[in-house]
Amino acid sequence: MSAVPPRRADLSALDGYHSPQVAATVRLNANESPFPPPESWRDDLAGAVERIEFNRYPDRSAAALRSALGELHGVGADEVFCANGSNEVLQSLLLAYGGPGRRALLFEPTYTLHAHICGLTGTEVVAGRRDAGFRVEESEALRLLAETAPTVTFLCSPNNPTGRAEPAGLVRSVLEHAPGLVVVDEAYGQFAPWSALSLREGPGAAGPGSGLVVVRTFSKTWSMAASRLGYLVADREVVGACEAATLPYHLSALSQAAGVLALRYTAEMEARVALIAEERGRVAAGLAALPVESWPSDANFILFRPLSKPADGVWRALLERSVLVRNCASWAGLPGCLRVTVGTPSENNRFLEALEESLR
Repeated sequence: MSAVPPRRADLSALDGYHSPQVAATVRLNANESPFPPPESWRDDLAGAVERIEFNRYPDRSAAALRSALGELHGVGADEVFCANGSNEVLQSLLLAYGGPGRRALLFEPTYTLHAHICGLTGTEVVAGRRDAGFRVEESEALRLLAETAPTVTFLCSPNNPTGRAEPAGLVRSVLEHAPGLVVVDEAYGQFAPWSALSLREGPGAAGPGSGLVVVRTFSKTWSMAASRLGYLVADREVVGACEAATLPYHLSALSQAAGVLALRYTAEMEARVALIAEERGRVAAGLAALPVESWPSDANFILFRPLSKPADGVWRALLERSVLVRNCASWAGLPGCLRVTVGTPSENNRFLEALEESLR
C-alpha cells in the first residue's frame, strides 16, 4: 500500500519561510509599499488583461519585459532574467550555481531567505558575522573568501533587516577577490544612495564574464508585491544558466504585462521613493526621542531595540493598539529588536504614538 515516505533528510530540519500576518489597522511588518499603484496603471493593466489570450501559454522568454528592463538599466535584454519575485530569482541562481559540494557565503544577520534557499538546494552555507553596527568588515570578508572559496557570495544592500547599504568600496573589493558569483540583493536598492549596477559602467567596470549579479524586485518601490515579480541583471552566461534551471512558462502573461506597464511610471515611482525617504527621516527622529536604540537605514524600514521594556511585550502592546511591526527579538544576532516599515504619514504618526504609549 502506498504511504508518505520520509521527507528528504537534509530538509527535515527546515521550516517554511513565514511572515506572520495578524489583523491590524496599521500593517508595518512586511516592508511593502504603503501606496497602491497609480490608478492609470490599473486602467492600463485592465486593458492589457483584455488582450491576453488565456488559452495560450505566456511568452516563455518574457521578451517585452526584459527589453523594457534592459532599456531602464542600459543593458541588453539578454543580460536580464525575470522570475516570480526576487526569491525565485535567487532560487534559480542557486539551482544553477549551488548544490551539493558547493558553498554560499553570507553575512548574518541578513535576509533569511538566502540561507533558506541554500538549504532547499543543498548548498552549504558559510555564515560570516557583521560587526556591532551590523556592517561587513572588509578584512573578515576577504578572509572568508580566501578560506572557503564560495561559488556564490551574498551581499544584501540595503541589508534586511538592519537597513544599511553596503559601501561601494566593500562591494568592489569582494567582487575583485571572490572566486564565483557576487550576488548583490537590492530589493530595497531604490531607497539607497548608490547601486551596484553602477559597477557595470566606467573604468574598471564589471563587464562581460564578470560574476556581478544585481537582484531587484517590483514588490517595494513599484507597489507590486501582489504581482510577485523580480529580476536580475548579470552576464549573459548567468542569465542563460538561470533560464536552464527554471521551469518552462514560469512567469505568467499577467505578471509580464503588469511589469511592462509599471516601467512607464518611473517618475511616479521616484516621487514615492522620495516621500518614503522623507518619512523615514521623520520616523528616525521620532525614535531618537524615545527610550529605544535604533540604527541608520538606507531602506524603507528601521530596526530598533526597546530599552525600557522587553521587545516581546512592546510588540504585543503595539498590536493591542492595532499597529503591527516585525518581531525580530528571537533572530540570531538581533536580541530584543523590532523592525518597522515606513508607512504613510498617518500610519507613521499612529506607530510613533502607539510606541510611546507602549514604552511607558
